Amino acid sequence: MTGERYEDEDRAAPAVAGLLLAAGGGRRLGGRPKALLPLHGRPLVEHAVRTLRAGGCDRVHVVLGAAAGQVRARAELSGCTVLDNPYWESGMGSSLRLGLDSLTGTGTDAAVVLLVDQPWIGAGAVSRVRSVCRSPATLAAASYGGRRGHPVLFGADHWAGIAASAEGDRGARAYLRPRSDEIELVECGDIADPADIDTPVDLERLKDSGP
Repeated sequence: MTGERYEDEDRAAPAVAGLLLAAGGGRRLGGRPKALLPLHGRPLVEHAVRTLRAGGCDRVHVVLGAAAGQVRARAELSGCTVLDNPYWESGMGSSLRLGLDSLTGTGTDAAVVLLVDQPWIGAGAVSRVRSVCRSPATLAAASYGGRRGHPVLFGADHWAGIAASAEGDRGARAYLRPRSDEIELVECGDIADPADIDTPVDLERLKDSGP
């Protein structure tokens, strides 16, 4: 499958799925699984799923890890494909590999990857990044003042290469490094904040976010 499929404007637009990585154990948060951190009274994983759907991703795959059973029991994830990563402690790379593998063969042309611990990235940023997908060859990422961040979009042509190089907490960095010129940056600094939740101070900010 190549970008030639979309040269005819009358043909269907690429099918873009959402891939949510939500396996983290929150080591620096005293072992509180990030997927279960509360936001507006509900688990953070629910908020992230809603963000992907509101950003235009009809298909959403969620990768769980730490306390996966508790997350399944407490969070409303109906309509999602939910995967348990038994190797989540090895780092984000294993979750990324599992998630991309689960999308292979679904007819999906690209995946927008979002991290569960970045709650101030909303649907607007997902929609902007998703909108630049033209074919399974597309690589794109949100940028904040010119600095690359999440969400990122990986066309299906790249999934095998990303999976082969995703180790530890590096995610797709090893694959993307020599392809930086191919990545379309989509400025999102005006509508999103890429800050993540890693420390108790970050957690206090989350509590102060309000409804």
